[in-house]
This record gives sequence, structure tokens and C-alpha cells, in this order.
Amino acid sequence: MMKLYAPSTIREIKDKYGFRLSKSLGQNFLTDKNIIDKIIEATEISEEDLVIEIGPGIGVLTAEAAQRAKKVAAIEIDRNLIPILEDTLRGFGNVEIINQDVLKTDLNGLIEEAQCCRTRIIGNLPYYITTPIIMGLLESHVKADSITIMMQKEVADRIKAEPGSKAYGALSAAVQYYCTVSTVAAVPKEVFFPAPKVDSAVLRLDIREEKPVELFSEELFFKCIRAGFGQRRKTLLNSLSQLNDFTKEEIREALESAGIDEKRRAETLSLKEFAALANSLYKREKRE
Repeated sequence: MMKLYAPSTIREIKDKYGFRLSKSLGQNFLTDKNIIDKIIEATEISEEDLVIEIGPGIGVLTAEAAQRAKKVAAIEIDRNLIPILEDTLRGFGNVEIINQDVLKTDLNGLIEEAQCCRTRIIGNLPYYITTPIIMGLLESHVKADSITIMMQKEVADRIKAEPGSKAYGALSAAVQYYCTVSTVAAVPKEVFFPAPKVDSAVLRLDIREEKPVELFSEELFFKCIRAGFGQRRKTLLNSLSQLNDFTKEEIREALESAGIDEKRRAETLSLKEFAALANSLYKREKRE
């Protein structure tokens, strides 16, 4: 099989198709077989699984996944890569190449149509759109079992950050509400063609069957998180004042009822404490 990850192969493909890497789409192709193997192994693909790949590029991960999965749906936004993918993946009858924006793709429709036992999502995400893609998948309640993806190291650090750390923020709380998070690999910038300016990391996000906290209102829970981190240097009492549906006194009472000091900052709150706060506010809202 052609070594799609080899820099010489990438150059040959570029020359053959006159393909130009797009900076605006954040195209950087992985050239390290060890990292590729770690991603595939961590994804735990079986022959009964559907794999949805976001941004297959020239098919490096796609080819590896296709050898293990029942079906691979490779979603690529750049139409200039479609003929290349059709060439590099022509030996695989279980690969469907889809020229679409993943944020506009009906993933649950794909999953239902495939009728596979499990669904695994993989990908090397462009840095500029990593967070919208991750949150788009989770907020749309994609019917997948896990998401194993490469991203900028800084974003990975934020996703897995614990309360009390500088990196902990709204993204940390949101992803950890939907998923359990584990680190697959650290990826230095030198193993990409062309090399980006920053290092990357691969995380596996296992979508929870049961959420870690009980909520009266998921919408209010996320409003509290966004408000708290919207002005993270302020105390909770002041940052939560952005919640227009509540007076400052109601917020103070809700914090007290939840056992949370009003002088604390959002970055110190656990998911359990955010849930207690949201539930306390919900009770006050319903009393009116």
C-alpha cells in the first residue's frame, strides 16, 4: 500500500493533481506513522463499526480506518481533495467520500443509514474551527460512541483542564459534561507537512450515556457557565449578573442556597457546583 503519510508521497500527489495546500482551511498533513497508529488503536475500531472522519485530507487516517471498520464516511470540505481521495482510496469498497462542511452534514442521518453497532468519529481538525466542530457534535447529540481527534495543544489543554487551573473554562466544563476525556498522544509540530507554528495533541472523548450531574434545566446550566466565564476575573455574584432573568439579590440567594461563596470565581467551580447553582436558580424562576 502507498505510504500516504510519507512527505515524498504528499509531494508527488500535490504535483500530480496540481493541488495547493489551503492556509484558510488549516491543511497540515500528518507524516508520522506512530501517531497514526496511536490514533487508530485508541479509537478501538471493530469490523462492525461505522467510522466518520472529519477532514480526511489525502486519506492517511481513512485508509487505516477502512481496514478495520465496516464502513467509513469521510467528510471533506475542500472539493479539490475529492479526486485525490477517490484515487488514494480506490481500493476500499467500504469508504464513502462526502464533499460537505461537517457542520452542515446530517451525521445522525448517516449513522442511522449505516446501521452499524457503534459509531466512532475521528479527525485532524483545523485549528480555526476546532471548538465549533466539537461543540456542534455534542450539542446536536450526535449518536456516536466516541470522538478521537487531533487539535491544537492549547485547545486540548483547555478541554481536559480541572477546576482551579488557568486553562479551565467554559469549554472544559461543557465537554466534560458531555464526555469523559482521555489523552491519546502529544504531537509535535515537526510531524506535519507543512509544519504548523504550534504543537498538537490527540484526545479521545467518550460520550456519556448518563450525564455526571442532575439538572432541572440544561439550558440554564449552560447559561450559568457562559455568564460565569464571560467575565472570569469578576466574582460569581458580579459575573452572573449577566443573567438578565434574575436580580442580583436572587443570584446571591441562589449562590447561598447552593453553598457557594459569592466571592468565588467561575474557574473554581466544579460541574457539580455549577449544577447546584443552576438548579437553585431554576427553583427561584419557577416560584414566580
